[in-house]
Amino acid sequence: MHGEYKVPGGKLVVVDLAVEDGSLRDVRVAGDFFLEPDEALLDINRALEGAPADTPAPELAARIDAALPEGTVMFGFSSEAVGVAVRRALAQATDWHHYDWQLIHDGPQSPALHMALDEVLTAEVAAGRRPPTLRVWEWASPAVIIGSFQSLRNEVDPEGAERHGMTVVRRISGGGAMFVEPGNTITYSLCVPDALVQGLSFADSYAYLDDWVLAALEGMGVKAWYQPLNDIATEAGKIAGAAQKRVVSGDGAVLHHVTMAYDIDADKMLDVLRIGKEKLSDKGTKSAKKRVDPLRRQTGLARDAVIERMVETFRGRYGLADGAVTPEEMARAEELAATKFSSEEWTARVP
Repeated sequence: MHGEYKVPGGKLVVVDLAVEDGSLRDVRVAGDFFLEPDEALLDINRALEGAPADTPAPELAARIDAALPEGTVMFGFSSEAVGVAVRRALAQATDWHHYDWQLIHDGPQSPALHMALDEVLTAEVAAGRRPPTLRVWEWASPAVIIGSFQSLRNEVDPEGAERHGMTVVRRISGGGAMFVEPGNTITYSLCVPDALVQGLSFADSYAYLDDWVLAALEGMGVKAWYQPLNDIATEAGKIAGAAQKRVVSGDGAVLHHVTMAYDIDADKMLDVLRIGKEKLSDKGTKSAKKRVDPLRRQTGLARDAVIERMVETFRGRYGLADGAVTPEEMARAEELAATKFSSEEWTARVP
């Protein structure tokens, strides 16, 4: 069995192993990481040898830590990363390069249609009828997108939303509210097979699926990192938030979508969203305005240029062919946009 795990912001860890009588055998760890002393690699292999095949990644990491000599230096990876690579090998997880990725980047569309396209395209990937897809969104109108489990009345000031012409829609993933204005927001979705994230914890999958974005930002002079669970942050403040939805039908798929602040009207945002003190307290700030620092200021680039850099980073890493929503997919999405995502029943399902 073969497993690979690219540490977000770090190095690649590769594990080859066999399973005999329910235990790990012939374990060999490799990668482009740095390790001192050299002999510590043998200690890592020996620590994993004979471990029960159902051992969780944190327990595998503990076995490694206990076996490493004092003073061992692991650069670009960790014992936890090795544990994840083992779990991915056992789960027969796939890698980014196993797929022919498709890009969808259409013109502006309504908020409700964007919600519907996410649901339809992810279901198509789960059914094996669509290749893994990166979709870059363009917004036809300003909107507030609330998470699947958020209370509508607790998150949105209806008078503020009406005053600023904001459409309110609910998405199928969890997480917090997104404040969106055309031209000020960069949003993208990844619709990926479940096999791509096998062996990863729910939390680890967020950073794993956005490692390419961190690399793209670094290429634009922005040093960014994941702030658990789902924020992409810099020293200047938060620049993006992610959310996920798992689809269990077919072979399974994961919807991972991210909204990035290219620019932001913070006063308008505060007039529309109800951001309480409790939410701000765990972010280390007293002001919602100071939580977000937009990409326009940090990069000095036009929005289209930022998107182009992101797409080219993805293409350079994994390959990416231009694609399109099929007529059948669009018909289904338009139906869902009208009957589900534009309905009061769905939007106010948690009142």
